[in-house]
Amino acid sequence: MSTTAELLKGAAELFPDEVVTQAHVRHFDLPLGAGRFALITLDNGHDHTKPTTFGPQSLANLNAALDQVEKEAADGEIAGVGITGKPFIFAVGADLKGVELLKRHEDALAIGKGGHEVFKRLSKLAVPTFAYYNGAAMGGGVEVGLHCTYRTVSAAVPAFSLPEVFLGLVPGWGGCTLLPNLIGADKAVSVIIENSLNQNKQLKGKQVHELGIADAIFEGADFLEQSLIWTAKVLKGEIEVERPVIDRGEAWDQAVERGRAFADSKVHGAAPAAYRALDIIAAAKNGDLQQGYDAEDQALADLIMGGELRAGIYAFNLVQKRGKRPAGAPDKNLARPVTKVGVVGAGLMASQLALLFVRRLEVPVVLTDIDQERIDKGVGYVHAEIDKLLGKGRINQDKANRLKALVTGVLDKAEGFADADFVIEAVFEEMGVKQQVFAEVEAVAPEHAILATNTSSLSVSEMASKLKHPERVVGFHFFNPVAVLPLLEIVRGEKTDDASLATAFAVAKKLKKTAVLVKDAPAFVVNRILTRFMGEIQNVIDEGTPVETAEKAVEPLGLPMSPLVLLELVGPAIGLHVSETLNKAFPDRFKVSPNLKAVVEAGKRGFYVYDSGKPELDPEVAALLKQGDTVLTEEQVRARVLDAVAQEIGLMLEEGVVAEPQDIDLCLITGAGWPFHLGGITPYLDREGVSERVNGKRFLAPGVASVPA
Repeated sequence: MSTTAELLKGAAELFPDEVVTQAHVRHFDLPLGAGRFALITLDNGHDHTKPTTFGPQSLANLNAALDQVEKEAADGEIAGVGITGKPFIFAVGADLKGVELLKRHEDALAIGKGGHEVFKRLSKLAVPTFAYYNGAAMGGGVEVGLHCTYRTVSAAVPAFSLPEVFLGLVPGWGGCTLLPNLIGADKAVSVIIENSLNQNKQLKGKQVHELGIADAIFEGADFLEQSLIWTAKVLKGEIEVERPVIDRGEAWDQAVERGRAFADSKVHGAAPAAYRALDIIAAAKNGDLQQGYDAEDQALADLIMGGELRAGIYAFNLVQKRGKRPAGAPDKNLARPVTKVGVVGAGLMASQLALLFVRRLEVPVVLTDIDQERIDKGVGYVHAEIDKLLGKGRINQDKANRLKALVTGVLDKAEGFADADFVIEAVFEEMGVKQQVFAEVEAVAPEHAILATNTSSLSVSEMASKLKHPERVVGFHFFNPVAVLPLLEIVRGEKTDDASLATAFAVAKKLKKTAVLVKDAPAFVVNRILTRFMGEIQNVIDEGTPVETAEKAVEPLGLPMSPLVLLELVGPAIGLHVSETLNKAFPDRFKVSPNLKAVVEAGKRGFYVYDSGKPELDPEVAALLKQGDTVLTEEQVRARVLDAVAQEIGLMLEEGVVAEPQDIDLCLITGAGWPFHLGGITPYLDREGVSERVNGKRFLAPGVASVPA
């Protein structure tokens, strides 16, 4: 059997671009006369914003550091060993850039075994070991600390998680095995399964301590100093760490079943990672750690060679890289400053926009509407939301006062917009209304002011066509709820100039939104794809397929919600409006469902009622439905829906609606909450053979979001 060093040396050849993490060992005397101490610091360079990761060479460096301290511990030269990270970052896990390059199962297995072999050494040293979570810790960064005897955490830690299931993996370097044995299965399921599948929810330092993952918590300013004082007291016996007895009976089994039910509700069995993690947690009940590590190795290798992980890494890279460097964005130096924002309208969407602008830009924001009552209601909404932030401790009183003072409302557009640099409309979705609004704004706003529209489906070019300066009109399409969904579709009209577009992108960045450049085409990206997707569901229902069958047909995609629940969230009237818009543009592919029209005309807010606590078809809606006699199976419905989506995406790419398939996926992930394990949509269509069946070719090259050839 090869040694750990040999295993890692062989694996290093598979990670040619690894950002290598060093493991520096320094020695000093602990306070209180607790003895000589060795502290290992993980550091991958002077750039404190660059995450510290573990690839084969990085693991080899940690292994070499452990060689040194192992000998010192065995010889009685040190009383303990600690491990921490560079300022603000502890470590964020495996080197995903290298993982996605792996082509063979045995190589993937070697990575799992290599991490285990190194991390296990921390638990086998002849002296107690301590992990000091001084900053962000994720994945393998969390797991290396779990192998230590004790752990402390900084109250300033902003992000702590085991996000592997979110990406299509399992916590495979001890997480699935050690965490439930430390804090119990129920809490472990929450961290490993629930948090991951809830859009990779992160823990703060305080929560890490409350869960029992860390034994002590200290303020960030002197975190390491206080951790070392605490360490000295532990080593001298002045502090005894007590941990709760783990319930290894029925409660453990119930926790695992709860996790399975939660995974079912989120991915409907469509992605294997959560279920593999739960299998390992279930087996960890017997306390056999090595058995758990072996199961983690096997699960890692299997999942690394599966499509979901490749799609997950692809999605992660889209959000973290492409989302921050938008394709096709003009030179940022062309952007003009924005020192005041105008919002036309004071309804819910307009009020949400005003809140976002004032929070992120911290400049004056003025709302207008057709009467004072509406204006007062809109301004009142923003003020109330700011007060909520104050109540939650997210801002202080001074900032709350300052933000509220920045938000005002006036009836007279000339008074409100005369010195505005950026004016966005959020009025009724009707072309004539929007054209009139822009004509009124152009008459009073400065010539340099950007005129932005939040339209969800109407032509930006047509909206600007009657203006003297159509070049300053840009689409600025947010998604609801505005504060939650990151996507911002920035639409370039036929005459939009580079300076206006650059300003729009600069504002989007300050708003902390994921901006995607979109051509001025009907319904843009997300609404066009979702309308085609949901339109096929409505079509098969109209033709005779039962509602339940149509809904269940797409469950294997593991979408965040079913099509008709999504329709309820969007609003049937809005869904109908978008389908009518697209029907005018593409009548051969987009039909207007007579049943949806009947639901809207009846004033129904959706297809379901929730009296029993779960969605059930509303009897009044059922009475409205007029169906044909063509009944399809779930498999037939799914094939038809996926074929329609693949066709529409292919046409959108031919039309140049976005630059590449990657932008389609980025839009669906950040604007519609489509899961990472799908990679948006195009990797899934490629993996299932739908792309080639419909369009004669894949959307993505082999090796992109898939195992390299």
